[in-house]
Amino acid sequence: MTSPGSLPRGIAANPRVSQWLTIHDDGTVHVFSGKVELGQGILTALGQVAADELGIAPHRVRVLPATTASGPDQGLTAGSMSIADSEALRVACAEARALFVQRAAAAFGAGADEVVVADGVLRDRDGTWKTSYWELAAGVDLDREIRGLASPRPVTGHAVVGTSAARVDLPDKLTGRPRFIHDLSLPGQLAGRVVRPPSPAARLLAFDPVPVERLPGVVAVVRDGDFLGVVAETETGAERAAAALRRACRWRQEDSLPPQESMRAVLRGAETETTVVRDDGAGPGTATAREGGAGSATAAAGDDELAEDEPASTATSRSATYTRGFIAHASIAPSCGAARWDEDGLTVWSHSQGIHPLRRAIARAAGIDVATVTVHHVEGAGAYGHNGADDAAYDAVLLARAVPGRPVHVVWSRADELTWSPMGSAMVADVGADLAPDGRLLSWTYDVWSYGHTARPGYAGSPGLLAAAHTERPHPLPPSADPVLAGGGGTARNAVPLYVIPRRAIRAHRVLTTPIRTSALRTLGAYLNVFAIESFIDELAAAAGRDALEYRLAHLTDPRAREVVERAALAAGWPGRPGPPGEDGVACGIGFARYKDSGAYCAVVAEVEAVRDVRVRRLTIAVDVGRVVNPDGVANQIEGGAVQSVSWTLKERVRFDRTRITSDDWESYPILRFTEVPEVVVEVIDRPDEPSVGAGEAAQGPTAAAVGNAVAAAVGVRVRDLPITAERIVAAMDD
Repeated sequence: MTSPGSLPRGIAANPRVSQWLTIHDDGTVHVFSGKVELGQGILTALGQVAADELGIAPHRVRVLPATTASGPDQGLTAGSMSIADSEALRVACAEARALFVQRAAAAFGAGADEVVVADGVLRDRDGTWKTSYWELAAGVDLDREIRGLASPRPVTGHAVVGTSAARVDLPDKLTGRPRFIHDLSLPGQLAGRVVRPPSPAARLLAFDPVPVERLPGVVAVVRDGDFLGVVAETETGAERAAAALRRACRWRQEDSLPPQESMRAVLRGAETETTVVRDDGAGPGTATAREGGAGSATAAAGDDELAEDEPASTATSRSATYTRGFIAHASIAPSCGAARWDEDGLTVWSHSQGIHPLRRAIARAAGIDVATVTVHHVEGAGAYGHNGADDAAYDAVLLARAVPGRPVHVVWSRADELTWSPMGSAMVADVGADLAPDGRLLSWTYDVWSYGHTARPGYAGSPGLLAAAHTERPHPLPPSADPVLAGGGGTARNAVPLYVIPRRAIRAHRVLTTPIRTSALRTLGAYLNVFAIESFIDELAAAAGRDALEYRLAHLTDPRAREVVERAALAAGWPGRPGPPGEDGVACGIGFARYKDSGAYCAVVAEVEAVRDVRVRRLTIAVDVGRVVNPDGVANQIEGGAVQSVSWTLKERVRFDRTRITSDDWESYPILRFTEVPEVVVEVIDRPDEPSVGAGEAAQGPTAAAVGNAVAAAVGVRVRDLPITAERIVAAMDD
């Protein structure tokens, strides 16, 4: 029995068994979850958890798409937290199992401890009597609070968790059956398109709707302040009308964006909120004190505070600066949403990662009672954080208001997706260290600057929806913030190295204004922070004349950390090649991190070829996510994260001038092509006795570092500014 005080947090917010599951007399169980399918396979994994706790075969479980009409409110599907949060479902299923066992025991005059459950059949130990969930379903009331009647099964009782159960979402995707929100076809559905301003600060001066309204199939032309859109009978008609509407507008534009070529200075010079992440007395900040030398590793003797047992005259100090530009979500499919207003209220379909927060934000923006709003989740193609999904949903709401009773289906253009979705923030990090004569780390300073990493719907009391900021009575978009450090932080995420260092001073500086809209993109600040830390560790190892693998292990005491590093290196056949560039432009590099310093351990060895361009040939990865629910699912998540990281690291950077974002197609914002995807080998370490943590964001930082370190080994120069392009390698050579 689980004590009420130790129930998972998801239970406190959703305390009734019926919010999590229902059992039916046809031999099936419907499971409700607040977590949504983003392509990460969560519906499959949750079904495995439910099957084990209930004691039934997996094929009996239907994990239904999330909806605000029923099921638990579990906030966001984000931060690699869905598996960790599945403890709530586990407890709810254990409670349901206990209720059925009690009912069966009462019916047969037996003790509850005499009842055995096998695939939904309840019987006594010698088979004298038996019944089933399905026979008892009508008589067991699950609409009751969870009290912790039964503890979840021990690991030894798991039959489904820990196996590579087949993904329930893949058959539709592999056979092309409609499954995505873009495939949605509702009765009476109309097509909608929005005409965005040409730049973030643009204002609408005038437009003539008449020529657009006269086009065949146009149902409505909608204007609300600077928000403009059309509704038509067909997709083609909506596209044609949107193009005509765009030509009929006159806008006033102004410069509002920072100079892209000076982002280091922009970030460092802005007003910031500083958070001291760690302060073990490493001094005022090696790197900060040397901003004049930023951009290249420098060596100086003994000008920082040293370890008490280390003579100042014997120590060496080094520092370097690492940067990344803004990164777009760049999903394969652009954002999409649908909405219908009728006498029963407002119904919305969205691929949002947080349908309950979206519901509240829509109600606030539209000025209606939240109880009249229902949001259904439908899968989208590509979800990496706070992209345009929520915005597209509200576009549909505004357009559908003009045609009550009929649903309006809105699909963004590629250009809108790449220029109006929230971006992953540009960042700059200064890192410095003091080394003993043998290369041992004595102290570490780290300062990182960034715009905030979250501005999801509902943040800071604002709906946070793009169109709501453009209406006649606007709801402005507040500057982005960061999650609290206890929740993983944003700018400071993974800013603390896991290595043993006597003294550390680590600070995160969040810029308080946001000229380019930023919000959550996979890993938040961890991608740059891990890249910076792991690149610098390689630089320190090289300076000490030591192998990068050996140097890491010499500063790691956590046995789980050491194991992933050692296993990745062993599987890759770590070359142990310090110093000279690799032959023929081919070399290996290694990167390591524990996501959020509390989640999955992950180590990556990258093999790259750097001749004319950089090509990643192979990634060898070891990952430890604690107890593994679905090994194949974990491998899929790690592979996907690693491949995306290769794309970020070699290709992706948002481009802009002082007025507008200029990277608005696949030519100006290139991503990794399918032909460039490297071979990826993943070794999953199962630890059944450890809590499960997520895998979706564990690989991005270590992969970037491994690629950067491999490039440095291959060409003999260090590129510290992401992405690592041929132009930047040449520039680094010139330095």
